[in-house]
Amino acid sequence: MSMSFYVPAEQAMKDKADYARKGIARGRSLTALVYDEGLLICAENPSSTLHKVSEIYDRIAFAGVGRYNEFDQLRRAGVRSADLTGYSFSREDVNARSLATSYAQFLGQVFTHEIKPMEVEILVAEVGDEPSRDELYHILFDGTVMDEDNFSVLGGETEQIVERLDEAWKPGLALAPAVKVAVAALSGTDRNLSADDLEVAVLDRHNDQRAFRRIEGDALTKIVPSAKRQPGHPSEPKADLPPAADEPAPARRAATKKAQPEAGADSEE
Repeated sequence: MSMSFYVPAEQAMKDKADYARKGIARGRSLTALVYDEGLLICAENPSSTLHKVSEIYDRIAFAGVGRYNEFDQLRRAGVRSADLTGYSFSREDVNARSLATSYAQFLGQVFTHEIKPMEVEILVAEVGDEPSRDELYHILFDGTVMDEDNFSVLGGETEQIVERLDEAWKPGLALAPAVKVAVAALSGTDRNLSADDLEVAVLDRHNDQRAFRRIEGDALTKIVPSAKRQPGHPSEPKADLPPAADEPAPARRAATKKAQPEAGADSEE
């Protein structure tokens, strides 16, 4: 009879956690923070179709980092759960805390019982009628739930991004300064993120029902410049060069005309 290979539970859990962290760290980071009119979510995401940030329900947003197919599966499950709850009871019964609890139970079950954990970190955010009622739930790959205040960071380089936000974030930021704070925290000092590298969305507390909206196009490029519009970018056509400063254009054309032989000159003997 063959004997099964024995691995201590502590070692198995550690190996799973290391595996999940490495997968998450390979992706791009994301941050959510409170601003004066609601919640801002800013993700480094150059894709215009594969969204990291989405709407779950009226005043609830979802964001994820890591393997796209895994956190998108969680997003769709959350939308179905929220719709079912709102239809069966009332729209007010759908809240971020219950969704975060469901996500935590599912991720904890997968981490404990499956061979491969899910390589994701997710955020469930709900905007309240006033800043004190805003909710940010950060759920890790092993089902750990963290209720965070002011801002939350997901993905790789979390410690460095949190340090930058600690220094730059302050209560009562307007939308444009809040976006700049989030972008500066994500990019750091060695990089310069443009509007083409970002996915930005907000939960606006002043909207009556659907608080979620994306900040994109001209609205985003007014705050964060687009790389395609920066001078010298390869996609920008080169302007015609002016005449040399030491030679006016008419003189240069006259010199060129004298240097050219007249028609038929090379046929004369």
